[in-house]
Amino acid sequence: MEKGKVVVLEDRVPKLKERRRQKANRRLIAYLSFFFLFILCVLYFQSPLSAVRHVEVSGNRHLSTERIISLSGITKRTSFWKVKEQNVEAKIARHPEIKEATVEKQLPNTIVIRVREWRRIAYVYDRQTFFPLLENGRLLKQEGTKTAPSDAPVLVGWKNGDAIAEMTGQLAELPAAVLGAMSEIHYKPTREYEDRVIVYMNDGYEVSATIRQFADKLSHYPAIAAALDRNVKGVIHLEVGSYFVPYDPPKKEDGDETPSP
Repeated sequence: MEKGKVVVLEDRVPKLKERRRQKANRRLIAYLSFFFLFILCVLYFQSPLSAVRHVEVSGNRHLSTERIISLSGITKRTSFWKVKEQNVEAKIARHPEIKEATVEKQLPNTIVIRVREWRRIAYVYDRQTFFPLLENGRLLKQEGTKTAPSDAPVLVGWKNGDAIAEMTGQLAELPAAVLGAMSEIHYKPTREYEDRVIVYMNDGYEVSATIRQFADKLSHYPAIAAALDRNVKGVIHLEVGSYFVPYDPPKKEDGDETPSP
């Protein structure tokens, strides 16, 4: 063998020991780092730092933000990491006025709740209380208010449950602008029209219609009202055709009077 390629064992032993020591040190550092990281995680999850700090709610109109947060079950003591989105969504959706709820977690500690409410299409007036009627036909007897609402018409004198159910379906088909233009809807059946209703509009007009064709007829109300003289109020009849009868007949001008012979 060549002299330059001879490796003396005594020369390699210190190098091997140094490598083993470095390897052991690196392993010890890794173990210690993992241990301290584990301790930090435990302390974090047990400390207020991991709790939910902010809850943002959007999409709600009638239910207050505080009410929706209460329905979610989330408090300032709730751990951010223990919040299960689907569970919270199910809790919120149990309320009869909630159509849909979605929950999103945003780091570091914010919960975002988006809701869609069933539309309130009317209020049933009973015992001096206004009870919301939803577009799905549900009457919220626990959400009654003594204050007259302005976001949907009030149903007055409705005792027939079938008539209310049919009217609910008609109101649900109306555009929001037309629905918001109504003040009160009175149930006034006659011999000729057993499902007749009288609608008092916010602009001062009165509409006589039937439940059966209510949505189809009333959807044209903006165009009908626009064609009338706003200074002359009266009843718009939409039972069969469409015609207008003023409350007071127009007064004859002096020049229009026919002189007596």
